[in-house]
Amino acid sequence: MSTGLRFTLEVDGLPPDAFAVVSFHLNQSLSSLFSLDLSLVSQQFLSLEFAQVLDKMAYLTIWQGDEVQRRVKGVVTWFELGENDKNQMLYSMKVHPPLWRAGLRQNFRIFQNEDIKSILGTMLQENGVTEWSPLFSEPHPSREFCVQYGETDYDFLCRMAAEEGIFFYEEHAYKSTDQSLVLCDTVRHLPESFEIPWNPNTRTEVSTLCISQFRYSAQIRPSSVVTKDYTFKRPGWAGRFDQEGQHQDYQRTQYEVYDYPGRFKGAHGQNFARWQMDGWRNNAEVARGTSRSPEIWPGRRIALTGHPQANLNREWQVVASDLHGEQPQAVPGRSGSGTTLNNHFAVIPADRTWRPQPLLKPLVDGPQSAVVTGPAGEEIFCDEHGRVRVKFNWDRYNPSNQDSSCWSRVAQAWAGTGFGNLAIPRVGQEVIVDFLNGDPDQPIILGRTYHQENRTPGSLPGTKTQMTIRSKTYKGSGFNELKFDDATGKEQVYIHAQKNMNTEVLNNRTTDVINNHAETIGNNQMIAVTNNQIQTVGVNQIETVGSNQIIKVGSVQVETIGLVRALTVGVAYQTTVGGIMNTSVALMQSSQMGLHKSLRVGLGYDVKVGNNVTFTVGKTKKDDTGQTAIYSAGEHLELCCGKARLVLTKDGQIFLNGTKIHLQGKEQVNGDSLLINWNCAASKSPPKTPDEKQDTPDMREY
Repeated sequence: MSTGLRFTLEVDGLPPDAFAVVSFHLNQSLSSLFSLDLSLVSQQFLSLEFAQVLDKMAYLTIWQGDEVQRRVKGVVTWFELGENDKNQMLYSMKVHPPLWRAGLRQNFRIFQNEDIKSILGTMLQENGVTEWSPLFSEPHPSREFCVQYGETDYDFLCRMAAEEGIFFYEEHAYKSTDQSLVLCDTVRHLPESFEIPWNPNTRTEVSTLCISQFRYSAQIRPSSVVTKDYTFKRPGWAGRFDQEGQHQDYQRTQYEVYDYPGRFKGAHGQNFARWQMDGWRNNAEVARGTSRSPEIWPGRRIALTGHPQANLNREWQVVASDLHGEQPQAVPGRSGSGTTLNNHFAVIPADRTWRPQPLLKPLVDGPQSAVVTGPAGEEIFCDEHGRVRVKFNWDRYNPSNQDSSCWSRVAQAWAGTGFGNLAIPRVGQEVIVDFLNGDPDQPIILGRTYHQENRTPGSLPGTKTQMTIRSKTYKGSGFNELKFDDATGKEQVYIHAQKNMNTEVLNNRTTDVINNHAETIGNNQMIAVTNNQIQTVGVNQIETVGSNQIIKVGSVQVETIGLVRALTVGVAYQTTVGGIMNTSVALMQSSQMGLHKSLRVGLGYDVKVGNNVTFTVGKTKKDDTGQTAIYSAGEHLELCCGKARLVLTKDGQIFLNGTKIHLQGKEQVNGDSLLINWNCAASKSPPKTPDEKQDTPDMREY
């Protein structure tokens, strides 16, 4: 039975005694990977293949007699063949925890609506870390959109843990090879402390469980943290949180760390500020000690006793350890001072939580392209803010659907309160995405671009002079378009409405056409003018109505024609006047009817002519008066038919002239006069009709 201190190493797949430990150096600290460097010797294996050792699990055990003092398990990550003197072989080896493998994987991926526990769990599972424990008391809400951008899995895990105020360490079992990764967000979750005495005289101390050196130090660190951020959903929100550091009586309070953007969108930012403050001051007060105990490692708490400086006899949280063991006698033929073990460790007061300092987040160094996505069969997919979802070209995990990414804001040409420009990218379009402050968690769409399958309107380079704004009918093949063509001599502005086009002008509208204006309407046109309408035509106006035309004037219609008006009616023309109709012609009026003219007057009919009236009837003229007919002439009244004439003059004379005159009365013919002369041989001719003025034009010529 062994009674002294010794070290052993086992490697999976090799005999337990394949190696003897010459020396080892185990370096550990919170929120980092431990590193175990070993010098080994083997008399059993003078030659080993790398495949027999590398990527295998190795187990270092520290014994005190037959009692296990400490076990460390890890992956062999480096192996070196050393000297060979034919009787034994020297080897060197590096061992790291299973989480070390995560540093070899670099990735681009998106996590959506997951909290830190879920994100870290995915990272650990994919890297083969199955034994881990999340010990969380702080609130860790889900993140809407979280991107691992070109980071190794390990770097991403460390950065995310630091942002959430989480530290981690390896918890080692005493009696077995069990070992688990512990993720913790408060010192309260650490195991209960154990007492360890102060004893500077290690030569006379039998027990290894003591501390021989203990030095307490403090340094000036940042005194406060101010974080600020912005969210478009609450643009007026201050978005600022302040956190003062604790235990800084020995320094000034002017050392402020201002962090923008703070990567928060709500009250959770206060926790971010507090965790940052703890991280910046995680080494403000540190004690460094020396012991031969292997039981002091990061993640444990100790209670120092017996120190001459009373204020140091308190609980401490172990944050780092450097364990070094020597076993020179393991090499046959070599002498030494025997097996030794030294532990140099660092602790902080246990009344505060050690947290990792904030780590730099990778920045996107420029815009990149992506494709707009949405549900199957959907062409436009957006939310109430006009945001869309996209699939990045580097994304290997998310499908091209409504869940491919977070909602991404879209920059518009103009954005005001209820006004501006709005053009929502369609599903399948390629867009240019940038990132606010270079943050991969905050994409914003700045533009759109064409590609081989998504071509431009028109046909380039033939249409290179055209600037086009063309939309596309939702789930259809139509489009609306506004096009500017700047081809020399063919400049044009073209507007196309797939269905309806509405124009609303709240005050005045002026249209100025220098040359011609043509309008073609396929169906109906309606113009409603609330007050007045004035239409002026400089030269000619032609208006053609294919079928019917109805003009309704509510009150008065005035029509003024400077020279001549011609009206041609193919079949019928009717004018209906409810009250009075006056026609005034300055010079002449002529009417021509191809067949028939009918005039009906309900009561009276009055015609006044300043000079002459001429009626020319081609065949028959008939006047029919129901009661009385009066024909009156101021000077001369004449009735002619061929050679027969009846003339009445203003002096009372009546002349009846004809080749033959027949008077017939069925009952009587009476003549009353003072004197009656009958001349058979000679007759007196009636007076001639007064001459008409010959300068009167015949309006029938017009």
